[in-house]
Amino acid sequence: MLAMHPNAERVTSALRANGAAGEVIELPESAPTAQAAADQLGCEVGAIANSLIFNADGAPLLVLTSGAHRVDTARIAALVGAEKVRRATPEFVRESTGQPIGGVAPVGHPAPIRTLVDVWLQKHDRVWAAGGHPHTVFPTSFDELLRITGGDPAEVGD
Repeated sequence: MLAMHPNAERVTSALRANGAAGEVIELPESAPTAQAAADQLGCEVGAIANSLIFNADGAPLLVLTSGAHRVDTARIAALVGAEKVRRATPEFVRESTGQPIGGVAPVGHPAPIRTLVDVWLQKHDRVWAAGGHPHTVFPTSFDELLRITGGDPAEVGD
């Protein structure tokens, strides 16, 4: 058995510390997009919880959105009281999370990140989130994502 990537180990530790039910699993191929993950898992793309990092007035903002949605940055700026929200650069993502784009998990970051959780995810009993690396995911639920991230439920897009 191969050793788990250090990012996936950190996510696993964070999940255990938060009493999460799911385990990080490795996918046979990289899943840098919601569609790629859904195809490998055999689920609807809407059941994939995309972890998107935004730069909100210089601070990281994590938006966990359904893979079937696009985030409305003006809407989330209003929700969090930011003047400007824009997609973060790969460097900003890695600096904020310690994880690469395409594998950002909802947990396991160097410091807590303000989080919004797309209410559309509650339409699925099981959702899948990235496990800290583009080859890893874990099963969870809308309610568990709120609990383990300290996130706020929100309408984040369309």
